Amino acid sequence: MPAASSPARSLAADHHKVLIVGAGAAGIATASSLRARDPSLDIALIDPADVHYYQPGWTMVGAGVFQPQSTARTMASTLPAGVRWIKAAVVSFEPQAQTVSLEDGRVISYEQLVVCPGLKLDWAAIDGLPQTLGRNGVTSNYRYDLAPYTWQLVQGLKQGRAVFTQPPMPIKCAGAPQKALYLSCDHWLRNGRLGPIQAQFFNAGAVLFGVAEYVPALMEYIDRYAVDLNYAHRLVAVDGPGKRATFLRSLPDGSTETHVQPFDMLHVVPPQVAPDFIRDSPLADAAGWVDVDPSTLRHRQFGNIHSLGDVTNTSNAKTAAAARKQAPVVANNVLVALGRRARMAEYDGYGSCPLTVARGKIVLAEFTYGGKVAPSFPRWLLDGRRPTRLAWWLKARVLPPLYWRCMLKGREWLAKPLAASREVRP
Repeated sequence: MPAASSPARSLAADHHKVLIVGAGAAGIATASSLRARDPSLDIALIDPADVHYYQPGWTMVGAGVFQPQSTARTMASTLPAGVRWIKAAVVSFEPQAQTVSLEDGRVISYEQLVVCPGLKLDWAAIDGLPQTLGRNGVTSNYRYDLAPYTWQLVQGLKQGRAVFTQPPMPIKCAGAPQKALYLSCDHWLRNGRLGPIQAQFFNAGAVLFGVAEYVPALMEYIDRYAVDLNYAHRLVAVDGPGKRATFLRSLPDGSTETHVQPFDMLHVVPPQVAPDFIRDSPLADAAGWVDVDPSTLRHRQFGNIHSLGDVTNTSNAKTAAAARKQAPVVANNVLVALGRRARMAEYDGYGSCPLTVARGKIVLAEFTYGGKVAPSFPRWLLDGRRPTRLAWWLKARVLPPLYWRCMLKGREWLAKPLAASREVRP
């Protein structure tokens, strides 16, 4: 078997016991968790990318806290030893035949399939946005190459309107649009510019955050920064040279109206959908996401397919913390399906969002399915409902090495899978 650092070369017999589509956080963590449980297992991982990114760090790059290069490593260096890397893109699935087709015409067969290619940032869904990203004061922390531009704009802005947007759900890390807002405002406040700079937040949704227990602490910072908060506003067009953003506002009677907002700086979060090859596949539900049981993460129709990460139709927050909890569950349940483990594991919907309300202060939101608050630490040590320096220390100092050295290596600190509470047939 080729080393993990070598892309596929020989294609005579392309069959693998376990085939994983996607080498993001979810895919590599699952491969490593499988290898930790059964080092003899034949695993291949398909992904065309050369670089693996620690995406939760990009908000910190956009605030001048992290350097961008600290969030990137070569793909070859992150893959677990003994896992074959097929450096290619998937175009289609044939679950009845148990095969996956690649863009170059190759067909890979499998016994068990794990699907975790992430989601698609749909920049083109906003008219005029692709043409102006990275210039004219238009930026986004949702791209590696643009997060440094965010920090450049924040430092350079002396007065005017700073507009921050949030698209309809679901999106990757629902707190990230606000994090950009808070950290920018904190910088302007510290430098005596928040009066001349008016910050505005346009949210397509109806609430500031989906778990009510965390909203009071967030509203304190909305008030502290004198943010002009607007709900039910969806960004539909950007005129970069003209410095105008067009929003579609939903009215209580169900109708809509157009609102044009001038800006001097615009931080955009694009709409997000499942990748095209997922939406057009037999694996997708009506909305285009991979259709899985929310507890076992097994596909509802195909018993030898599991899925995790941002691409699933589960109702949890789409965060790296969710993938960290899901990967051991999928690893366990794949081994059950192979007859190498006896009992299924279940995922409880855990997600986490460290809401950086100021440099040095974080509201650590942790919750499971249904928005149930689920703290990892006792309240006397860290009350996630209040901004704390300890939570900032976790975000800035602990979580990056935890990601690189634990999650991607199959070390499941605070992520051991729960045994299924109900009878589930493998």
